[in-house]
Amino acid sequence: MLKHLPTSSPVQIKTERLLLQSLTQRHAAQVLAYNERNKAFFRPWLPAYMPNYFSIEFHREWLKQDARQIKKGNKLKLFIFEGEDTRLERVIGDITFSNVVRGVLQSCYVGYKIDEQYNSKGLMTEALAHAIQHVFETMRLHRIEASIMPHNHASQRVVEKLGFEREGMSRAYLKINGVWEDHYRYALINYKVE
Repeated sequence: MLKHLPTSSPVQIKTERLLLQSLTQRHAAQVLAYNERNKAFFRPWLPAYMPNYFSIEFHREWLKQDARQIKKGNKLKLFIFEGEDTRLERVIGDITFSNVVRGVLQSCYVGYKIDEQYNSKGLMTEALAHAIQHVFETMRLHRIEASIMPHNHASQRVVEKLGFEREGMSRAYLKINGVWEDHYRYALINYKVE
């Protein structure tokens, strides 16, 4: 059963097996360790790594900038932990709702990753389902979009299980690992929001 804790700062969501938590720059070492462990696994799906990406300084600044965007309501970044990891020691995934636009659009984009060791266990589907519920019910957004490369079948399965519909193709949409890649456009609509 989904349990939302107070949505001030930090956001924390408990699922059946997981804990989703927004983090601050004091958690930079845990986030760096997660990204270092998965360097090769994530590489095909991300922009080319910046020269200083695998440094504690980069991760501190990154988390600091995320916190500013979260405070402004422009973004929600949640890191995934095993449910019993209440001390937030080992990041096993992350979900980012970015480019939050209010007004007549009430929309955002979602991106997500899971640690290679935890891949193919249904954990991302579980985490994303609960994070989406928070975005729709607490943030009151109307639409979430996901852009997924055609050969990323695992990611397509995740969003399709959660009810996202493929709306089309964006040609040469994002520069991923040095190559302009096509992406399918998926969307999930919250018809309950006014």
